[in-house]
Amino acid sequence: MGTLQEMRASDSDRQQAVERLRGGLEDGRLSMAEYLDRMEIACQAVTYGDLAPLFADLPTPAGEPGSPARPRTAPARTSRLAGLPMTLKVLWTLWLSAVSINVVVWILVSGTGGGLAYPWPLWVAGPWGALLFAASAGISLFRRNGKHNQIS
Repeated sequence: MGTLQEMRASDSDRQQAVERLRGGLEDGRLSMAEYLDRMEIACQAVTYGDLAPLFADLPTPAGEPGSPARPRTAPARTSRLAGLPMTLKVLWTLWLSAVSINVVVWILVSGTGGGLAYPWPLWVAGPWGALLFAASAGISLFRRNGKHNQIS
């Protein structure tokens, strides 16, 4: 039987390697170009030996023997949609998809028609976007005020 370096890596092993490289990027240890190069190599790796050189100049992650303790970082900023109900998140996604498709079609029509066509995607984006914005703002305000009133 061969050594560990000669054993074939699984999809899960390659995914874990990419996650570890992402950690190096987030810590500022890798530039974006280095991360992309190493990520490509990790995705094409066949054996553990192919993966090992990707981390030779990176510290071992917390939890592995001999690893330095990782400094605690500030919590990541959450998106504006994070506190919204799933229904509104789905509606925002559908709205964005519909608007994107309409804008692409409008650009294609304008590009092949010899001039700018009437901006009809605004009729798709405007009213429905305003309605979704009002609903999202109302729910966010209601939740914020509800929590504030409970504390007082």
